[in-house]
Amino acid sequence: MQIRRLTPEDASAFLSFRLAALLDMPSAFGSSYEEERVLPLSTIEVRLAVKEDRGVFGALEGGKLIGMVALGRESMRKLAHKGMIWGMYVAPESRGQGVGKALLLEALALARSIDQLQQVNLSVNAANLPAIRLYESVGFKEFGHEPGALLIEGELHDEVHMYLRLHGA
Repeated sequence: MQIRRLTPEDASAFLSFRLAALLDMPSAFGSSYEEERVLPLSTIEVRLAVKEDRGVFGALEGGKLIGMVALGRESMRKLAHKGMIWGMYVAPESRGQGVGKALLLEALALARSIDQLQQVNLSVNAANLPAIRLYESVGFKEFGHEPGALLIEGELHDEVHMYLRLHGA
């Protein structure tokens, strides 16, 4: 397995993989298949542009994406000390093999390389206990529980909000 930063050249493969993820686990994402399937490839290329303080990482096996995670960053001055994990997904056939943890550690390594980042936040579906355990295993702590955070086909889904302090802050 190879973990690497995705670039605009990966846009087509990333979009296909993300759309499959949105179909497979709609309750794991704030975005929907219906919203993202109409995005132009140029939008995805911009999303994958390499920047020093954010990035999308892919896990590849035999050149095929089997997992993804992204590190974003708040842009407003008073919030710029915070990053966020988004888009975490591992293909069903690759789960339980350490792919998610390897991806998460790569994203956190980028976060730790940014002196101004003091904390990384994420939200996870409260029913996704394997994901919560993964985040806890690398040091994330819960700071809130949001009832009814997502409404999917008439069903409410709760989210757990978590944070990880960086640089011993």
